[in-house]
Amino acid sequence: MQWDPAQYARFSDERSRPFFDLVGQIGAGSPGVVVDLGCGSGELTAVLASRWPAARVRGLDSSAAMIEQTVGGDRLSFGWGDAADFDAGGVDVLVSNALLQWVPGHQELLVRWAGQLNAGSWLAFGVPANFGSPSHRLMRELAGSDRWASRLAGVLRHADAVAEPAEYLELLVTAGLRVNAWQTSYLHVLSGPDPVLEWVRGTGLRPVLAALDASEAAEFVSEYGALLRQAYPARPFGTVFPFLRTFVVAHKPGEPSEGAR
Repeated sequence: MQWDPAQYARFSDERSRPFFDLVGQIGAGSPGVVVDLGCGSGELTAVLASRWPAARVRGLDSSAAMIEQTVGGDRLSFGWGDAADFDAGGVDVLVSNALLQWVPGHQELLVRWAGQLNAGSWLAFGVPANFGSPSHRLMRELAGSDRWASRLAGVLRHADAVAEPAEYLELLVTAGLRVNAWQTSYLHVLSGPDPVLEWVRGTGLRPVLAALDASEAAEFVSEYGALLRQAYPARPFGTVFPFLRTFVVAHKPGEPSEGAR
């Protein structure tokens, strides 16, 4: 699936808020190695380098288009990486924001990472929890309609994309970590024409667009956009887009390594 960095960045302020809320709960003092898995174009990864000025910070993403937009620096580097292949050994802080919903079976990955992480290290991730909201429900319903079912069968997997916070908590506590899990509902006020459509065009709609040819994609987007305008009406001050997210911050007990103190 191809990503469009410019489209994704259209709502960068709103998309960055969960990252700061997530990272703000990490209690690491002076980690030696910090990894941002699913770093996108890297602007937020640079924030990690600023927070931990003695750490080596590495951003990884499976999208070459995103990695091409990154800018490295002293102690900050970027590269291509697939979450399914990532080895968390030697990592003191592992951050993953808005990535794991794209990774089938990521619960198994979390358990594996929990075992690989250094003693005293931190694992922090956030995932969208809005798959039952109109933006996603309407997309699924339209994709499953008579017009689109044959073209889009199996493209959307929202039903099992993420787990409940309590499931993540139990999974990681059982793996030996101390866990803080919570949810936050953001009320984004978006501006411009069809702003919810433009938001999902940069994320959740990508698999649909990738599965259709240009004329089909335009037809689907026209139908879907009309549904979104009804579900999220424009108001004088903008369009309100509620967005529920799940956050998990886990700490592995034990003394940190010499470089992570």
